[in-house]
Amino acid sequence: MDTRIEKLLNTFRGLFGQAQPVIYSAPGRTEIGGNHTDHQHGRVLAGSVNVDMLAAAAENGSSLVKVKSEGYDMFSVDLNCLEPVEGEQGTTAALVRGICSEIARRGYSVRGFDACVTSQVMQGSGLSSSAAFEVLMGAVVNGLFCGEALNATDLAIIGQKAENRFFGKPCGLMDQMASAWGGIIAIDFQDPAAPVVKPVDFDFAAAGHSLCMIDVGADHANLTHEYAAIPGELGKVSGFFGKTALRDVPEEDFFANIAAVRAAAGDRALLRAIHIYQENRRVERLCDALEEGDFPGFLQVIRESGRSSWMYLQNVVVTGSTAEQSAALALALCDSILGDRGAYRVHGGGFGGTVQAFVPDDLLAEFKARMEAVFGAGHCHVMKIRSKGFMKVEY
Repeated sequence: MDTRIEKLLNTFRGLFGQAQPVIYSAPGRTEIGGNHTDHQHGRVLAGSVNVDMLAAAAENGSSLVKVKSEGYDMFSVDLNCLEPVEGEQGTTAALVRGICSEIARRGYSVRGFDACVTSQVMQGSGLSSSAAFEVLMGAVVNGLFCGEALNATDLAIIGQKAENRFFGKPCGLMDQMASAWGGIIAIDFQDPAAPVVKPVDFDFAAAGHSLCMIDVGADHANLTHEYAAIPGELGKVSGFFGKTALRDVPEEDFFANIAAVRAAAGDRALLRAIHIYQENRRVERLCDALEEGDFPGFLQVIRESGRSSWMYLQNVVVTGSTAEQSAALALALCDSILGDRGAYRVHGGGFGGTVQAFVPDDLLAEFKARMEAVFGAGHCHVMKIRSKGFMKVEY
């Protein structure tokens, strides 16, 4: 038996005394293209990666969900209340309550259970530990109480709703979709209730490059307001046209009315909207490049995406921060080390979290050493794409 699973089982049995829990896995994710397009009903290219969360769980015959995550205190959630609880926003308990609530809304009888969780998806690493946890808890409830009837897209939507409504973060759907589905996938969120998913088959290693995630060490736990400002400002732009998302506003209409939109929404909102329009086209170009085996073309589009996120979307530096600009520094180091080789960009939500780089294998050792000399040992993660999303683990 895998030692990680054996340790998880021993912890579960020691805490809860049940011999045969089920075990589920959910991976972390990487956003390859489509920075902040998902909440505007746009296009995304994403993939799951080879680090995951595991949960051992079993029904406990009560109305309580009890969760013990490695390194954290145990908490419990009483399922007699399936509405948001005042003061619980921003906590893991809120996510669990929200997931159980959303699954119960679909007509399933969700009951109490015990769970132990262990994670390789480091918090703050940019691999979306929150989405992996949401998909993992959804998978547990799906296995225990739904006969595994819910599919990957169902679990992703349930996780997003829990994060939006119960946790209080207005995230899009990309993180949860990538974790739930697995592999590299192109997602079109034009209809957020029924996103269109297309698997993309490509091996970065075969192209002589490694996917690196640089955790720059900045704490972004209290930056929900920065993330929320992006959809908030874009909402002013789409609202000018009577729409809820930018995908529903033709680009030509946006530019034809740009002076009036500027007065209504402000300059940063306009720049962010320009990024969204261009980024949606870049996702299509990224998919075409991978499908055609044009890896140099793929890298060029990644570099364009990175410049757009910094210049137009402006999610690299926290507003007003001067002494601490760790993601910007990481991007500058990428530029210094890689030059015109490989590609790099701010990753995911931004504002200090993580930088993504596609590094030529002959530069990998130097790249990793120089990044970790600045940001600390273990902060440059060399990742691989995981082919499977959420899954039951047999033992």
